[in-house]
Amino acid sequence: MNKTFRIVLIGIFVSQALALYTIESMIPVPFIAPGAKLGLTNLITVIALYILENKRDVFLIIILRLLLSTIFTGNLSTLMYGAAGAILSYYAMILVKTVGKDKISIIGVSASGAFFHNLGQLIIGSIIVQNIWVMLYLPILSIAGIGTGIFIGLTSNFIVRHISRLRYFDDIDNRHVT
Repeated sequence: MNKTFRIVLIGIFVSQALALYTIESMIPVPFIAPGAKLGLTNLITVIALYILENKRDVFLIIILRLLLSTIFTGNLSTLMYGAAGAILSYYAMILVKTVGKDKISIIGVSASGAFFHNLGQLIIGSIIVQNIWVMLYLPILSIAGIGTGIFIGLTSNFIVRHISRLRYFDDIDNRHVT
């Protein structure tokens, strides 16, 4: 992948993540768990994990999306919660994808990312309010998060399978895509 194509692809991923973030912020989510969201921006992260060769590029997409979404619609607390969840989720997905090479599909990677995103946000919440009891909210958020993580994984699976047919992406590893 040449440098220009890589930069354009990163820009496209960041803009798509921002668009999904904006759309998601307008959707009322009738979950039992207040504050739970669909995690649509994680769709871009999961796709990028399977399409981009360099994992630092995926991290760059996450950081740019966090900073730009905070500038456009958020505040400092949005950045703190979002960064904690996104970064912990990123590292968890890298670990699960690497350790479970042929055993865990893109759906499992996405579901694990959703769980660790919620965990990261609750860790920041417990630090801010200085109360560990905030973590009691984890089981409720986990049920919602893993469910949406599976949905994001299924969607990512479909997209990566079709993107892998394009000649620009001949080197995509399709073992995790069903």
